[in-house]
Amino acid sequence: MNKYKQVVIGAATICLLAGLVTESSAQRRQNARFAPYSSITFGAGTSTYFGDLAGYRKPIKSLFTLPRWNVGLGYTRQFTPHFAARAMFTWARITGDDYTFAKSNIEEYLPQYARNAHFRNDLKEFAVTGIYNFIEDGRNSESRAKITPYIFGGLALVAHSPEARTPVATGTGTDVYAGQEWVKLQPLHTEGQGQPGFDKPYSLVTLAIPVGFGVRYKLNESFNIGAEIGFRYTFTDYLDDVGNGPYADPATQQGVATVMSNRRFEQFAARYKNAPDRYTPLQNLFNNGSPELQAAISDALTTPVRSTDGKLNDGYLLTNFSIHYIIPGKIKCPPVK
Repeated sequence: MNKYKQVVIGAATICLLAGLVTESSAQRRQNARFAPYSSITFGAGTSTYFGDLAGYRKPIKSLFTLPRWNVGLGYTRQFTPHFAARAMFTWARITGDDYTFAKSNIEEYLPQYARNAHFRNDLKEFAVTGIYNFIEDGRNSESRAKITPYIFGGLALVAHSPEARTPVATGTGTDVYAGQEWVKLQPLHTEGQGQPGFDKPYSLVTLAIPVGFGVRYKLNESFNIGAEIGFRYTFTDYLDDVGNGPYADPATQQGVATVMSNRRFEQFAARYKNAPDRYTPLQNLFNNGSPELQAAISDALTTPVRSTDGKLNDGYLLTNFSIHYIIPGKIKCPPVK
């Protein structure tokens, strides 16, 4: 009987030990699993436009000519140690100006200087992107990597509405600048949109493809800081209101549209409040230039096509410096002893 009890007790002990080992192994496997976590991002930085008024062919000059600002708020979900998804709303201003871009070398940038277009555009972008971290996180938000470089790509929806200043008004012998006002360009149909034989008016909502790279730095358990550069290639050629269309026929336009469509013969660069004289430098260049240069100036002032940068759509580049708040996970009760 004693031997039987010993066998039973021994078997029960073995089963208990095996169960404890199995439970311990299961707990280790569970703890080793990655615990997804979320974060809220706030950032601000610069925005730079690329298009007809700041060409892709001169990327460095375009990048530094007229940078503006952006601010953004986003939500990120880290699903695995390497992969995350982000939803981000960004408000960015972009601007372009033929006079500013071309004034340092009128002869090289003659078509733009002669065209004399300018614009500003406040973009409202909602982007969903996937993020790949080159350095994997630990098993939860507290053990995330100290420094994490990453790349991202996705799709964005962008609402926009380009604007430009009305021409400088002139008084009796005195230049009057107070009359300059920013007006929306899309309703003016500056390339004859909507007229028979012309394209329909362009949409004020477009898609864009955001791609870029960045780096995050872990400050503590609750906060990261980050820096990011991302380019957006859009599905429109009209962030700047300048497409591949011709100058509109003045006979088909009314009111302010008649002067906003063709800015080539304005004396002053209207984007500036104290607008500089752009006509005198062009006249001096013509008077002192070779016959070939004079012909080029004449062609630039009479060409029927507004575009100078081929058929590429417009784009913009955003830099962003951000702070990320790590949302705490569920509060766990202590184990019962």
